[in-house]
Amino acid sequence: MPVPLSPRNANRDGPNALTRCTARMSADFPIETPRLLLRPFEDGDFEPFHAIHSREDVTRYLDWGPRSRDDVHAMLDRIKGMTALDDRGDALRLAALLRGDGTLIGDFSIWRTSREYREGEIGFVMHPAYHGHGYATEASTMMLRLGFERLGFHRIVGRCDARNTASASLMERLGMRREAHFRQNEFIKGEWTDQLVFAILGTEWTRSRAGAEAG
Repeated sequence: MPVPLSPRNANRDGPNALTRCTARMSADFPIETPRLLLRPFEDGDFEPFHAIHSREDVTRYLDWGPRSRDDVHAMLDRIKGMTALDDRGDALRLAALLRGDGTLIGDFSIWRTSREYREGEIGFVMHPAYHGHGYATEASTMMLRLGFERLGFHRIVGRCDARNTASASLMERLGMRREAHFRQNEFIKGEWTDQLVFAILGTEWTRSRAGAEAG
């Protein structure tokens, strides 16, 4: 269920940005959910990471194609450092592992797009063999929770190719609202494509959590 993982609108910070959002992500890793462990990527994750990002069906709706082993090595080296959302870092990218046997099944992210406006964005890529079990919902819910409850974000968005119905459905399950359908706004892999934008506010997140606990 992939959505693009590269940040957009990364230059929206105003001149007072550094003083307006000082929330810090200081969680101990791994972060636990009922069935998953979320932790920063490591060198030993290369083979399962390559097994995800080298697949045609995983990258079909992304703005890159299947990655070679060299590409994946370079990518892994880069994302290993995405471990903080504080004054030193603007991205948190975590491997999702099954708690039972430690199998790496996905790649989940949250990054800050504006300090001034306390805005973030989520992304996710998961191995197709593990679709349909609720793992993506479980991991992405935790990423939203970190964004709102630990980092104090005001708003979090997610984007996907309009043809990627699995990603769109996931964001709807997360309680995100579809805010935009941009027609042919990107030229990817030789064709014009539509993009959907979903978003959720911190107040909406709080209400949904309160409703879930009351129910």
